[in-house]
Amino acid sequence: MKTPEIYLEPKQRTQKIIELLEKQYPNAKTALNYTNPLEILIATMLSAQTTDVTVNIVTQKLFKKYRTAEDYAKADIKELEQDIHSTGFYHNKARNLQKCCQLLIEKFHSQVPKTMDELLELPGVARKTANIVLYNAYGVTAGIAVDTHVTRLSARLGLTEQKDQNKIERDLMAITPKEKWMKLTDLLIFHGRQICMAKKPKCAACVLNKICPSAFCFD
Repeated sequence: MKTPEIYLEPKQRTQKIIELLEKQYPNAKTALNYTNPLEILIATMLSAQTTDVTVNIVTQKLFKKYRTAEDYAKADIKELEQDIHSTGFYHNKARNLQKCCQLLIEKFHSQVPKTMDELLELPGVARKTANIVLYNAYGVTAGIAVDTHVTRLSARLGLTEQKDQNKIERDLMAITPKEKWMKLTDLLIFHGRQICMAKKPKCAACVLNKICPSAFCFD
């Protein structure tokens, strides 16, 4: 008797989930607009607690006004706050952007670092942001970026029981092939936005409903 997909061991289930989602979202990638490493760093920092759509609206003007780390470092903080106001938490974000760019100048020759350890030295940068920057700016896979969508879907799919983002990342890394780590991030984000929403997931239309242990809860 064939083993139901829902009872596959974690690595096999994760592989099946990725296969199904890759067919569903063949062009899954970050929705943030950027043209260089500094821009994806800034955009990702701004994306906390807001939507990528909002960030892209803000950065359309922001990236024309501030083109280098020096531009952010020397900016009038009140003016920078107003420039990013609609992304929310603009006081903290502006302060982190400025301190981050000051450190880029002082320690990294105004260049965005290419390693996880160095990126984590930057104010306002945690593992999620660092993973996104490394993968999208340099093609470096260092981990799995865990945002609210990845947190929600990995729990619903039974891939982790952890609540802390760093612990969720470790669990997912252990059951996902390294070459698919950041692809899993992009796929879960796409799926979380379109089908597996927080309040009313569309389980009937979900390609994962036969492999998801939570699907029956939302019938």
